[in-house]
Amino acid sequence: MSASPELELDLAYQGPEPQLQPQDPIGEASWNQLLSRWLVALQQELPAALQSGAYSLGLQLCDDEAIAALNGAWRGKPEPTDVLSFAAQEVAPLQLDGVPLELGDIVISLPAALRQAPDQGHDLTGELGFLASHGLLHLLGWDHPDDAALERMLQRQRQLLDDAAP
Repeated sequence: MSASPELELDLAYQGPEPQLQPQDPIGEASWNQLLSRWLVALQQELPAALQSGAYSLGLQLCDDEAIAALNGAWRGKPEPTDVLSFAAQEVAPLQLDGVPLELGDIVISLPAALRQAPDQGHDLTGELGFLASHGLLHLLGWDHPDDAALERMLQRQRQLLDDAAP
């Protein structure tokens, strides 16, 4: 499935610091294409207020220290995690004509993704896609307060990843 020409994505991408190894195996252009495809695929499922022809979001790949600091500041858990989402549209979305709908930010720990990829049966690229899809669903209002909701969310992630496979 290719991204619709009607959907625009303004992606604020921040890759890992140059000294962080490994580096991002996906890269900014491919992230833009992947996230755009997912947003197109999710359009019909979204509440009307979140359906848009243009979106803006941030994606940052960082180290464990940076994500631990964010996790401590925002969630009161000063330890590393794999992915954090900071949704901009937790209240009524503000859609302005000609301005992309701001979704928020996804932050992924590259070392955490690398550590857990083998346990999840993924290579690093697959694990990063899995974490980014999870973060995107959170930005779009998905949550997993219980096991059933988590399973629905994980199933939707798997569908997004399967649909994006070459």
